[in-house]
Amino acid sequence: MKPRMEFVPRKKRRFRLPLRRFIANRNVKDRLFCYIFERDREALLQLYNALNHTDYRDAHALQIVTLDNVVYMSMKNDMAFLLAGALNLYEHQSTFSPNLPLRFLLYIAAEYESLVARAKANIYGQTLIPLPSPQCVVFYNGDDAMPDEQYLRLTDAFPDMREAGLPPCLELKVRMLNINYGHNSGLTAGCRRLEEYSRFVACIKAYRQGGSSVSQAIEDAVTYCIDHGIMEDILLPFRAEVTKMLLTEYNEKKYMRLFRKEAREEGLREGREEGRDHLINTMLQNGASPELLSELTGLSLSEISDISQNKKGQFGFPQEAKGTEKEYR
Repeated sequence: MKPRMEFVPRKKRRFRLPLRRFIANRNVKDRLFCYIFERDREALLQLYNALNHTDYRDAHALQIVTLDNVVYMSMKNDMAFLLAGALNLYEHQSTFSPNLPLRFLLYIAAEYESLVARAKANIYGQTLIPLPSPQCVVFYNGDDAMPDEQYLRLTDAFPDMREAGLPPCLELKVRMLNINYGHNSGLTAGCRRLEEYSRFVACIKAYRQGGSSVSQAIEDAVTYCIDHGIMEDILLPFRAEVTKMLLTEYNEKKYMRLFRKEAREEGLREGREEGRDHLINTMLQNGASPELLSELTGLSLSEISDISQNKKGQFGFPQEAKGTEKEYR
């Protein structure tokens, strides 16, 4: 009998590490990919073995060090764990970004800060502090055509240095794997959970291509997978939870598409900054979270808040009005 995964409420999850001076985003929803692998260490170990062609058997040796819903400069840390002297950082992406190496660089710095603080090590001391070697992997399942495997490099962001012929002192490689169903069959064959997840997502996409709405496609895909023994130990007891997570992901992708399209139009009509501020307020009124807008725009949460407050002020009384409140009634 296969062991069933036990749902643990967010407030009782203990294995994510807090980190000072970073902004905790309590509105960030778990992604289904992380929901699956972070709660099933056997599956996570199997994924690690399939990626690295190893044969580790003790899932207890795997130490989760994912930062506690941390958002640093509006970026989320999906999954991190220590194993065999390596700091493994896994990200799940449905949209491509050439800035992934820079994002991972910031994640790694945050992870090292946390690890050094827990070890109470002195970074100014004369003793070398041993650090786990970082391994950065992105699992991509978006709609754009991507190769099965590719590497993104931080040095691609240093064009001036390359042209000048000056070798940079810093490099970071990100391994990006296409996990859409039918890609990387060797990898999915080595990890049952990954293969099931890929089939489940492919099922949703097939229903969407058939004309179903997002919510109906998710509902039909869940039913199909349960009937065919695909992730049934997750989908049966946590159907509502999975559906909510998937709807959140699809809504965020919709917001991102709308933002990119409307930002261009607003920028042409009103000027970049004014058009951006107007669009941010419109999306806030339509239910977009400040955290999502921060991720889309690159603005900090405080800047998003300032834009929102300035908009509210336009509908009240001017702060420097010469008349009294009664004169404006």
